[in-house]
Amino acid sequence: MAGWIEKREFGVTSSGGRADLYMLSSASGAWVSISNYGGTIVDLQTHDRTGRLTSAVLGFDDLASYEGANPFFGATVGRFANRICEGRFTLDGESYQLPINNGPNSLHGGAIGYDKRIWKATASETANGPALKMSIYDPHGAEGYPGNVHVEILFTLTEPATLVIEYQATSDAATPINLTNHSYFNLKDAGASPVLDHLLELRASRYTPVDWDQIPTGEIATVEGTPLNFRTAKPIGQDILKMPAIPPPSGYDHNIVLDKEPGVLSVGAILSDPDSGRKMEVWTTEPGIQFYSGNFLDGTIVGRGNSYGRYHGVCFEAQHFPDSPNHPNFPSAVLRPGEVYRQRTEYRFS
Repeated sequence: MAGWIEKREFGVTSSGGRADLYMLSSASGAWVSISNYGGTIVDLQTHDRTGRLTSAVLGFDDLASYEGANPFFGATVGRFANRICEGRFTLDGESYQLPINNGPNSLHGGAIGYDKRIWKATASETANGPALKMSIYDPHGAEGYPGNVHVEILFTLTEPATLVIEYQATSDAATPINLTNHSYFNLKDAGASPVLDHLLELRASRYTPVDWDQIPTGEIATVEGTPLNFRTAKPIGQDILKMPAIPPPSGYDHNIVLDKEPGVLSVGAILSDPDSGRKMEVWTTEPGIQFYSGNFLDGTIVGRGNSYGRYHGVCFEAQHFPDSPNHPNFPSAVLRPGEVYRQRTEYRFS
């Protein structure tokens, strides 16, 4: 048995769009539910050391909550994930202004990013496992970006418990593009308590320092001697209060530079929870991962009966570096006509 697929209605958005929920299940029992609203991972359930099946992500049970005060739980973000300084960039001599939606900056594609769009979705059973293909058309000028862009994402749940996400995009004009998934993980109790005792290893010896507005300074610095040194596994909370509060509160919200060749699929992060015995490896073709420890969760958001407080979830957003269009020394995030943007990230659970 190669797993199965179930589809049900998730609701109607405030603008009248129909959202559906697709559940992909593996033969071993792990499953993931994904909505075509925002290309969102709504739930992801895997086994602990006792064989008990529990959720590994933060999220909501209803569509209205995803439209409300939602810090991108499980969302597909783009056209450009992360921040662009003051929403401005210049490309091929032309200047562009994006919406400002995060302090003085543009974040995760602007006011109406891919996380707020209804995607076309088709589910199918494949040789690798149940799969869900989603696509959107993003027209020239949307949120200030140039180029008519076609985006496809393929989610596949492979045995025994690996979620594979493959991204592809084309454009008829040069444009920055940077796609990722914004799931918050908690391998102990799906967000009922902090992740500070989770053990984390990051295959990264460098990172991109940021200013007060969380914009990269342009430097690519060593993690040696900083709290961001996770080259040997340690608890997330061990050094978290040693991090400069930029901005407050203290915590991790930094792009780490992976020790790998860009474009090659390799492991970037290994997370494990001593209590549940669950482990997750993040494999990606991307040059960086935004490591975010849920610093700005404050207990006001409630999902599945849990009040999500500070550090109750951790994100690993595989990506190109923040503000890349304004830093020529960073790996290029520009997609040109005739090229195909490709990105692959895998979340491997054991």
